[in-house]
Amino acid sequence: MREIGRQRRLRRSATIGLAAMVAIAVGGISLVTTTSASASSSNANCNSSPTITVEPFGSPVADVPYSTTPEQTFRYTLTNCHGMQIRLLTYGAITQSITVPDRHRHMADVALGFATLSDYVNFVSPPPTSPNFGGPYFGETIGRYGNRIAKGTFHLNNTTYTLPINNGANSLHGGFVGFGNHIWHATGTAKTNSSVSVTLKLVSPNGDEGSGLIPGTKVYEPNCSIPANPASKCTGYPAQLTVWVTFTLDNHNRYWLTYKAHNDDSKLSTVLNLTNHSYFNLAGEASGSALNQDVQINANAFTPTDSGLIPTGQLAPVAGTPFDFRHLKPIFPSISDCTAGVTSLSCVQLTTAHGFDHNWVLNSTGPHFAGLNLAARALDPRSGRLLTVWTDQPGVQFYTSNFLDGHLVGISGHTYRQGQAYTFETQHFPDSPNHANFPSTVLGAGQTFNSTTIFAFSS
Repeated sequence: MREIGRQRRLRRSATIGLAAMVAIAVGGISLVTTTSASASSSNANCNSSPTITVEPFGSPVADVPYSTTPEQTFRYTLTNCHGMQIRLLTYGAITQSITVPDRHRHMADVALGFATLSDYVNFVSPPPTSPNFGGPYFGETIGRYGNRIAKGTFHLNNTTYTLPINNGANSLHGGFVGFGNHIWHATGTAKTNSSVSVTLKLVSPNGDEGSGLIPGTKVYEPNCSIPANPASKCTGYPAQLTVWVTFTLDNHNRYWLTYKAHNDDSKLSTVLNLTNHSYFNLAGEASGSALNQDVQINANAFTPTDSGLIPTGQLAPVAGTPFDFRHLKPIFPSISDCTAGVTSLSCVQLTTAHGFDHNWVLNSTGPHFAGLNLAARALDPRSGRLLTVWTDQPGVQFYTSNFLDGHLVGISGHTYRQGQAYTFETQHFPDSPNHANFPSTVLGAGQTFNSTTIFAFSS
């Protein structure tokens, strides 16, 4: 009876206030969306214009990684007419918080983050010389290459490129520094009657993450291995890259992330995989476990991984496995479907990753909004908060915060533990440069990359 009641509450939460529902069934997937991508009366038009403010965040410090001189970081606050609020840092182009209403108009921050610049420097993704090496990447803009590259090696431009090894035997999220440990610079803000935005810019030099001195910077990687391993050198990423990300909040409770990257080199190609690493808990960032929240992923297949979480190259069907999120369902029972001794492919995958930490191959069929495909949805039945993710990327990394162990204190003073949030990292596939059957991540000389992801909230 409790399950029947929960299903009734779930259905009521997902449908209350919906004005233009379209139910679409494609390829065995039941998907529910709205024609406007705003799924609640709380997202109805309002009269007041959104606002944007900026303030210093922390003091100028000399120990911000790879900043040659003390430099002020800033926090932008974007607020819409419903009170939804985004706090965005120039350090790491990090989304610090996302505050949204529930069905009763009660506000909560639904993204994990830290309170201070010092916490971000010391804990979010510190280099291997830090005692806190290996951080959670809360809210970071990830680059050059989100996710893993096997053994930190790929071949391009008739050259074998090598990267820092920072995750087992592999390179993760760009390397030791990545885009999340740099101070980005605002190139401008914009304001209309229905939206506000800020654009942040970063220049990534030719050889970024490589050994030796890059002009105008500190030494990037004198050693491309973690201190416990023998010292090694690496080439870093080829070609200078200029990246802009525009962060927009509109009056329909939609958070738009618009990426643009230009390969500034006239001869060298590079590889690129940009994403946002926000952790979501729709009940609130300090509310405890998120594993009873419901998730749907618009995918018929996922990319299984080896013991180092590197894709094998296989595209495996989700049907009949715990990876089947084609319908809204709670996260935890899917993880607990696999018990000790079960040796199926999907159970081995869950055991190796300590939960979900995989790339789903998104369908191009199903609902669309603003030229983007539906990637995923998440629902907290208690609060009624619903998150819908739209993207033009071919994959999404669904990660259930498997390695949060309670030593990190979040923005509200509470500790974060395993399973207290999940990510929807819209992306190209992990290790794509080493898999010819995966969508290409090569950005040719002089070429420009453009991409958009929307996190749309309703209740």
